[in-house]
Amino acid sequence: MTPQADAEMKDRAQRLGLWGLLANWETMSKESWVREYLGAEEDERGRRSLERRIRAARLGGFKSIADFDWQWPKLVDRDHIEDLLQLTFLNENANVVLFGPTGTGKTMIAQNLAYQALQNGNTALMTTASSMLNDLAAQDSATALARRLRRYCRPRLLVLDEIGYFVHAGRAADLFFEVISRRYGQRSTVMTSNKVFSEWPAVFGGAGCVSAIVDRVVHKVEIVKIDGESYRQKEAKERAERKAQERKARAKKARSS
Repeated sequence: MTPQADAEMKDRAQRLGLWGLLANWETMSKESWVREYLGAEEDERGRRSLERRIRAARLGGFKSIADFDWQWPKLVDRDHIEDLLQLTFLNENANVVLFGPTGTGKTMIAQNLAYQALQNGNTALMTTASSMLNDLAAQDSATALARRLRRYCRPRLLVLDEIGYFVHAGRAADLFFEVISRRYGQRSTVMTSNKVFSEWPAVFGGAGCVSAIVDRVVHKVEIVKIDGESYRQKEAKERAERKAQERKARAKKARSS
């Protein structure tokens, strides 16, 4: 083994914290099984780390982007979305905002962006905007609020789903601004909304800080617009038609028997 290869293996052992192996490095590093053992240990720790980060991200069940029906929306830029999945925006601490009607695949795309980030070793968290704001508003002390804010500001990628589905009053705009401001220029946020930016003031009850929120979001942003009918309604219609055909076939078989 060359000195360089030995140093690289020793560095890997240190990163893994294999102190018993390191304490006996001069003799044990010459064993043929050491390299294979290091690889197996790295693979297993990587697998467990990914599982922990996926659980912590709370993505829920979702379909792979490979199953996305690109023919269904009237408007969708497939090339743009596939480019986003390369995560360049994450390296630039830029944001992604997906605009479109309900049921057009915004959440599915956001989930896949988060999953891709996790696969690449990043941390992520997904939540609806209303859940986050209700959670923050429920904190009963400055200390508790500061601790909860860290939950939403710490992940490398935060996904805020369903902005605009509810009207938020009171402190909601201030709390939303606090999260966006703390993440601004430091980490990326993916947002889905059925409301364009000009409608966000109404979402937050006309709060004065909404323009400051939008200003920070759009400074570095990738905007994806999707338009079309609800894919869920399409699936519901197809299911109803399939069930009707099955019932008709059963009835026909029963009459002929």
